[in-house]
Amino acid sequence: MALASLAASLPIAASAAAAARFRFRIGFRGMASASAVGAAAGAPARVGVVQMTSVGDVDANYATCSRLTKEAAASGVKFLCFPEVFSFIGSKDGESVKLAEPLDGPIMQRYCSLAKESGMWLSLGGFQEKGPDDSHQYNTHVLIDDSGKVRSSYRKIHLFDVDVPGNMVYKESRFTTAGDTIVAVDSPFGRLGLTVCYDLRFPELYQILRFKHQAQVLLVPSAFTKVTGEAHWEILLRARAIETQCYVIAAAQAGKHNEKRESYGDSIIIDPWGTVVARLPDRLSTGFAVADLDLSKVEAVRTRMPIAEHRKFDSDWKSSTKQ
Repeated sequence: MALASLAASLPIAASAAAAARFRFRIGFRGMASASAVGAAAGAPARVGVVQMTSVGDVDANYATCSRLTKEAAASGVKFLCFPEVFSFIGSKDGESVKLAEPLDGPIMQRYCSLAKESGMWLSLGGFQEKGPDDSHQYNTHVLIDDSGKVRSSYRKIHLFDVDVPGNMVYKESRFTTAGDTIVAVDSPFGRLGLTVCYDLRFPELYQILRFKHQAQVLLVPSAFTKVTGEAHWEILLRARAIETQCYVIAAAQAGKHNEKRESYGDSIIIDPWGTVVARLPDRLSTGFAVADLDLSKVEAVRTRMPIAEHRKFDSDWKSSTKQ
């Protein structure tokens, strides 16, 4: 589709100027076919959502991820979702940039081998991918299939540049370059919409994933701060599920990573009606929660409440604002 016609088809919340800044990567190399989506809507698939406390040690974090992957595989999980910055959280500015690698580098290849050995798909949120220059990285959500192949990747679009009340000042853009591509991918677990952490506060991204690109499952790997997590984590996730009638799988960092950084935790899976269907009993523990993802429930909710047919803002409306 030409960019001009694509921009014209976007929800009104996304202006033509904003639309021109983003590319759209759909499926593996094309739009999801009805048969592909229908095939994914068969028997329920067991998925897992990880909660962990990453530290400034790549090997220690990999050991945790490897252990959890093997335990999840033994529990029948076929798709395991890890939180943002799963492989490394440093205590000093610029540490992650020095560590950043391309997706075919040794760190990610280690996780590719883990996926293959476990016969499991992995969602790896917030990997430090080598950026466009030596001073910047990308915050990249990587999807690996059960053969160990990187099936798709999404570079975080919305960067966390905020002064959190009662907390500290964060400026992710100092060391991170924002992505410009919205990513939806076919999988055995339905059509996946890839996002990362702070993206959660921008509902138009999820609206595009659902209504333009037929997402059925939204992935939100995160490392929410303790302050923002207490205030907004669950309510925002449930809102995204309800608004889009999608499953939401939100893997979270938890607890103190070092003297400077603490994450809220509370990894959860939410169904398309907005109900939490899986979470760890302890918000700060390391482990995983499991749910059977049933895409027939997605279709049932959408059929009974057909909001896709009722939406009014797919085209320009007359404005009452006078200049």
